Amino acid sequence: MTNHDERITSALDHDDHAFLASLDTDRGMFQQIGDSWKGPLGGWAKFSFVIAILIGISLAYSFFRAITAPGGDAMIGWGLTSVALLIMQGFLKEWMFARMNMLTLLGEVKRLQVQVALLSEKQG
Repeated sequence: MTNHDERITSALDHDDHAFLASLDTDRGMFQQIGDSWKGPLGGWAKFSFVIAILIGISLAYSFFRAITAPGGDAMIGWGLTSVALLIMQGFLKEWMFARMNMLTLLGEVKRLQVQVALLSEKQG
């Protein structure tokens, strides 16, 4: 760690340090999903994760039913249901990944905020 990084770390208060430590740069996808379950929208993130699993199971079922449908009308109905569920799954995953990206950007903004504070302290 460089001297500059040590000064930034020492300038952080306890809450900032805990937040930045939780947003380590080596976080994988599952760690980021778990991090999105915390905070003010954590309940919604958990709810959307459960809904995504239910939609995925329903999508697999409706796709199976579309493939094994005895007639054309049933195949079209189950096929359209599969497409609708696929679109719903896409929008839900887009929200989940946007939340994960927002948390990553929030960590970077916090780091920049500390660096600007250190530079203004050095100037003044």
